[in-house]
Amino acid sequence: MQLTALDLTDYRSYQRLSLPVLPGITVLVGQNGQGKTNIVEALWYLATLSSHRVPHDAALVHRGESTAIIRASFLRAGRPLQIDLEITPGKSNRARRQGQNVSRLRDLLGEVRAVLFAPEDLGLVKADPEGRRRFLDELLFVIAPRYASVKVDYDRVLKQRGNLLKQMRSMRRGGNGRSVGGLDPADSAASTLEVWDQQLARHGAELLRARLHLVNRLRPHLGYSYLRVATDEGAEQALDLPPDQRGEVSSPADILYRSEVLDELGTLPGTLPSTLEIHDRMLEMLAARHDEEIDRGVTLTGPHRDDLEIRLHEFPAKGYASHGESWSLALALRLASYDLLRLEEGDLGDGEPILILDDVFSELDVHRRERLGRIITGASQVLITTANDTDIPESLDGEIHVVEVSLGEAAPRQNGRGL
Repeated sequence: MQLTALDLTDYRSYQRLSLPVLPGITVLVGQNGQGKTNIVEALWYLATLSSHRVPHDAALVHRGESTAIIRASFLRAGRPLQIDLEITPGKSNRARRQGQNVSRLRDLLGEVRAVLFAPEDLGLVKADPEGRRRFLDELLFVIAPRYASVKVDYDRVLKQRGNLLKQMRSMRRGGNGRSVGGLDPADSAASTLEVWDQQLARHGAELLRARLHLVNRLRPHLGYSYLRVATDEGAEQALDLPPDQRGEVSSPADILYRSEVLDELGTLPGTLPSTLEIHDRMLEMLAARHDEEIDRGVTLTGPHRDDLEIRLHEFPAKGYASHGESWSLALALRLASYDLLRLEEGDLGDGEPILILDDVFSELDVHRRERLGRIITGASQVLITTANDTDIPESLDGEIHVVEVSLGEAAPRQNGRGL
């Protein structure tokens, strides 16, 4: 997939921006705070319908304006693709694909294939499980967009079930309350809870199994990518080892999907239970924990509590890996995602995704920079942001297009690469 043009209107620091983008490597150069990341954030928003920096849309709209517009042109599988997105905080965002209105915004998921590495990704290793679950879901929705609907349904049921648990807790603490249609309110609530159990287990089993399958596919790419960016051993190997051989490479890095439901099933790493097995065990666990859930007013079983455990030398990386190792692990996760899409999803006719590296070189030592340069050389399209173009490694070969970024403006450098 290739981005050919990006137009922004009242997005972040840009009142108006029209930026042509060429194949190969494009480096956005500018001092901190000038708007480099705003450009790649806009592209990432089209891919994921969310920002990698802020949880709410209000910060994306230029000060004093009510709506921001992202308009992008692509080539996908050799055919032109036009995406237009209007972001209006407090209202429903609107989108058009090929000039036609999109009825549901999430129908855009999977249209724009991109992989982004940013400084915020350090949280994938060091922060809470929520960010790691989001990482898995974003990648999952690119590969299989239908799971976005599964996740929406799961979240809806989870919210309704949580509200019911809180009501039941109040009834337990303050008495049974009024009868409903002649039925005891506690009995009525218990029957309703069983209905929510069934729906939560149905949607949860689908989501959990899809995540687990994704992690199983990602594991060999993660181990191999870590070797390539972090070790001399990886740097000396051929950089294009095929996917079916990557699982045979010994690597200190690994990932595992952690779920109480899978623990109860006795699921071994690399295996994949059926959706029915996961559903039935999850339903049993929900029923067994009703009393505890009512006391706490929250749902204690399901994929909303799962985690992606990142391991280094057979230890959990969180609290064990050094700062440099954590950076390499986070980068390896994104490169593994890129390789999974590029090498194993190409038969869908989409080609490889756009690779976005936001301020990555400033956090890597010289050796890691050179290794990363060798890895991404030859990619169809890479967007890189940097405050100093001298940080671009010499190993990054081929034609490089430089875009000068200053506050509210971005334009190609007239004298070419100039590095």
